[in-house]
Amino acid sequence: MRLLTRAILIPMAALILTACASAPSDTPSQPTLYQRLGGREAIKLVVDDFVANLAADPRVNQRFKNLDAGRIAKLQTNLADQICDATGGPCAYLGKDMKAAHAGMGITEAEWNATVEDLVKSLNKFKVGEKEQQELLATLGGMKKDIVGQ
Repeated sequence: MRLLTRAILIPMAALILTACASAPSDTPSQPTLYQRLGGREAIKLVVDDFVANLAADPRVNQRFKNLDAGRIAKLQTNLADQICDATGGPCAYLGKDMKAAHAGMGITEAEWNATVEDLVKSLNKFKVGEKEQQELLATLGGMKKDIVGQ
């Protein structure tokens, strides 16, 4: 009898646990920042505009004046991949880490601030919400220590 009870209870318990594990949650999962930004295409539009802002900004444009079209395109792709990756998207950023990428450049606090302003200008142009802007800037702001003064 004991063996029969175990033979019935163990499979029933496994079934119940499996059903609980696959049952939908009462609280829907929140969309990622990547999703709230509009996904890969929206990020690409913002990044392309952002790079154009940098190229037109006399506070930082000397850093970009000698880049050919291929290097500009690579910069845009890397930035879009980095934002996609950092915001929970399906992309993987495969470029250099920020410290290595900016080594020897001596980027100043003023240049950093100009760059952030140029990014915000693009985010505003595409009507990215204030909450999403703040989350994105906080995410990217964590890289500042590896960029400024390197």
